[in-house]
Amino acid sequence: MSIEPNVPPVPGESPCLSEAEAELLATELKQQLRRGECPPADQELIETMVAGLGDPRGLLRLTFAEGLGAVGSAAVPALCRALRNHDNVTVRRAAGKTLTLIADPSALPDLLAALLNDPDPVVQGSVVGAMAATGECATEALIGVLASGDSSPMHLGLASWGLAFVGAKAPEALRRAARSSHTEVRTAAIAALGEQIQALDDDEARQLVIEALGDSAEQVRAEAATLLGKLNEPIWAAPHLEPLLADSSAQVRKNSALSLMKLRAVETISAVERALGNETREDVSPVLKLAIQQLRKYQETSNED
Repeated sequence: MSIEPNVPPVPGESPCLSEAEAELLATELKQQLRRGECPPADQELIETMVAGLGDPRGLLRLTFAEGLGAVGSAAVPALCRALRNHDNVTVRRAAGKTLTLIADPSALPDLLAALLNDPDPVVQGSVVGAMAATGECATEALIGVLASGDSSPMHLGLASWGLAFVGAKAPEALRRAARSSHTEVRTAAIAALGEQIQALDDDEARQLVIEALGDSAEQVRAEAATLLGKLNEPIWAAPHLEPLLADSSAQVRKNSALSLMKLRAVETISAVERALGNETREDVSPVLKLAIQQLRKYQETSNED
């Protein structure tokens, strides 16, 4: 059964659905999707489904999003217009999430504009998810956000998350980013290399992480130290982490101790104890003490086994 919009859009205006009309259309859509049928790429229907993204009922919004997702790329222009121009924040949020389902790279310019200009943090998060869903196509835009001096902390955090989400889908782009002249870009790229190392067993990525441990920027070193603790490879990682217990950065020393603890690197207990004896920062000593305590517990458990 084909689905026709109950309220044809007026030229130049967005269609408007009453609650009853929205419920009827959602019911028809749900039945069609359950039969495995794709809604027609009819612009009036698309615009009406986009209008339905503003419905106060979450389940109905989900049905309209699924319908638009099934339509695919033909729905992208209408969704992008709603994302950029709609005065209802619920519609903008839902448009961003729906574009994630479609994952069409043609939406990237509008997604980037929404990230940088929309005042709503949920919209910003939704559009970064939609950008990341396009895979390698999004890396240039995300890196551009990280490299920009105009990006807010929120933008930087979301772009870092987006780059990490792309992960192993863009190995070459991440390797280039890890060598960027911009500290924020290098930091985000190093954080994103974990999946690449684990999924692809990428030796070049491993080497980039090791190089990052000696980076001139402490936040890059700190990120690399944290990443080593997530890779579950203590034999490889522990020898690289031990020297960082004496790093000039307190954050790097903390992260290194925590990573050794996560790796259960019991052979480094004496090194962490020496670091504790030399530590002068009150905020670092408790972290070192915790690492020693946990490593000793792991050692005792290992001896019992």
